Amino acid sequence: MAGAALGTTATAQDESGFQAYLQTLAAQAESRGVSRATLDAVLPTLTYNPRVVELDRAQPGADPNAPIPDFAPYRARHVDQSRIDRGRQAYLAQRPRLAAIERETGVPESIMVAIWGHETNYGAITGNFDLPRALASLAYEGRRRELFSNEFIATLKMIDRGVPREQLKGSWAGATGNPQFLPSVYMRVARDGDGDGRADIWTNEADTLASIANYFVDAGWRPGQPWGLAVAVPSSFDRSRALNRVRSPRCGRVFDRHSGWKSMAEWRSMGLVPLDKPWPGDQVQATLLEPDGPGKGGFLLTGNYRVILDYNCSNFYALSVGLLADAVDH
Repeated sequence: MAGAALGTTATAQDESGFQAYLQTLAAQAESRGVSRATLDAVLPTLTYNPRVVELDRAQPGADPNAPIPDFAPYRARHVDQSRIDRGRQAYLAQRPRLAAIERETGVPESIMVAIWGHETNYGAITGNFDLPRALASLAYEGRRRELFSNEFIATLKMIDRGVPREQLKGSWAGATGNPQFLPSVYMRVARDGDGDGRADIWTNEADTLASIANYFVDAGWRPGQPWGLAVAVPSSFDRSRALNRVRSPRCGRVFDRHSGWKSMAEWRSMGLVPLDKPWPGDQVQATLLEPDGPGKGGFLLTGNYRVILDYNCSNFYALSVGLLADAVDH
């Protein structure tokens, strides 16, 4: 019984502290342009959510010495026949709209569909946490206060912009809608794809696809370049001739696995052979990644692959998006 009483006391203290902290968040939000009407509508409805804090604390740490698993099992789960088939259905159903977005942005139709499929299985799994409550709770907990307080304020700005409160559901960490945008990303890149005056990434497929494409434009997608291509690497290949000598300040463990940059003409002269695509232009730059080690398959990856990494900085994620896009396109 004593343990139960302690738990109840701790919960009450968290709730009391949370309510006091909301006043700090409210002042920050108002100073950054959030309307008083939105604050008065939202803040009284919020209570502390210990579940999102548990989930955040349970996130695995980035152990630099942990072994990297093989890519093949991940690929089998994320580029499976069901996801390919559903992607092709979405691709065909949205063809006119996708084609128009690609003409406008240069982002391939298949890449938009692959992001949608990878993030939420084409809208089937988008999360059911109340975003204002989850983000305010995570900000109060404090481990990543700056991130989550900024995302909470961006959520309030979404309401000011006309997004209905009941639509603001998502993952425990604040990603929402078909493309799983954080609120700040929604504010920056969400687009109205069908001309109805709203950017509805929750129920509107046109807005979802236009917003994904705009994210890629914003991140620097280069029209006309592939994301990458699978290659056969000769057994005689001397990897010391292509070492990466630059340490990335962001996602170092992801980029450390890549070779240095070389042109497609240079890679061809070193004996690499494309497996399922033609060579891109000779001057297109690419890095070599062998995700499961030498002799187990390789990929030449262009600057557009780095744009996919901007969406989620994981080689396995970005490779799977590219491979799903290629499969949907066939």
